[in-house]
Amino acid sequence: MELDDITGEIVDAAYHLHRDRGPGLLESFYEAVLACELRRRGLRVDRQKLIRFSYNGIEVGDAFRADLIVEESVIVEVKSVERTAPVHPKQLLTYLRLTNMRVGLLLNFGAEVMKEGIRRVVNEYEPPASSPLRVNAPEKGRSPSGSSPRLRVPPRLRVKPPAHRRLHVKLRRNDA
Repeated sequence: MELDDITGEIVDAAYHLHRDRGPGLLESFYEAVLACELRRRGLRVDRQKLIRFSYNGIEVGDAFRADLIVEESVIVEVKSVERTAPVHPKQLLTYLRLTNMRVGLLLNFGAEVMKEGIRRVVNEYEPPASSPLRVNAPEKGRSPSGSSPRLRVPPRLRVKPPAHRRLHVKLRRNDA
């Protein structure tokens, strides 16, 4: 399974969990349920895995615990806060560097809308050319320095506006 396929499954499972249970529960709840859902989808998941590394010849046995490690290739950090702090993606990037993994996901279930709570962090990773997920890639016709990064959401993850908003838009169009 490619990294983009794995992260796609993780994001899809997180989206459905957030949609079904909403924001505001404990991180441990989201972590446990997300791990179960990913296992149900056939992915290998380790929870609270102790990460060890070596620094200048010194073995550090209890450096940190990763919330979830999926398929031994993606670190998932689960948060349930109103807004993530600037240090959270930096911590995840450090975890990726220490483990020599390339992709991590910071999932904040405290966000009002899950789309706002998803942050993909990469450690020297180039997605395959066939990948539908193009993060930090310049859009066609724009220069890399002048364009802002855009996350293209797969159609299955797009959320329709509530019925009352669609009705309001239709009424406006009929009035014109």
